Amino acid sequence: MLNYQPSAFSKFISSFSQHPWFAPGQPGLSPSIQRTAAAAGLVVLSPILLLVCLAIRLESKGSAIFCQQRVGKNGEEFKLYKFRSMYGADHPSHIEVQNKQSDREGVCKKHFSDPRVTPIGQIIRKLSIDELPQLLNVVKGEMALVGPRPALPQEVAVYDYKARRRLQVTPGLTGLWQVSGRADTTFEQQIDLDLRYVTSKSLLLDINILLKTLPAVISGRGAY
Repeated sequence: MLNYQPSAFSKFISSFSQHPWFAPGQPGLSPSIQRTAAAAGLVVLSPILLLVCLAIRLESKGSAIFCQQRVGKNGEEFKLYKFRSMYGADHPSHIEVQNKQSDREGVCKKHFSDPRVTPIGQIIRKLSIDELPQLLNVVKGEMALVGPRPALPQEVAVYDYKARRRLQVTPGLTGLWQVSGRADTTFEQQIDLDLRYVTSKSLLLDINILLKTLPAVISGRGAY
């Protein structure tokens, strides 16, 4: 029988991961590091962001950036930025869907075949490019790189006590829900994933989620 001896590198990783910073219940990634990383991301991605802005403006009328009120930590509202992925209200393809049956049960409604979404909007949604302007929200301190997704005020208004617990931490650009199927999960599953993050938050968990985000984005699972 072989007597396996872990390498020096394996021992280092094992001891490193046991540092108090990586224990559940810790703050996670430093806000200053997250803001710096988000600012650097905006600079590095600026050519792509400008090209997406141009494509959106050429495809249909309206601003390339869409602003929407969202609810952040402790119920504080802020203005969230996204690339516009839908036709404007004056376009023939824009219809009201308030009374349309949602394809997802629960408070957070979702329409998997939304007629308001533009062709370019379908692409940037599938690749989560429409969320990149939220790096500015991270720079401003309204969001974090990792955390529960910020909800709409009308959704929070009907939250029960369990769902409101997800407001205990700063909302994020990515999180456990995003790397676990996004809209392919139920609303209850989303809440459970968010609360798991709230109770288990740590530097190691934040890093793990960030590393899983790119593969999740490339797969496009749950993105509509």
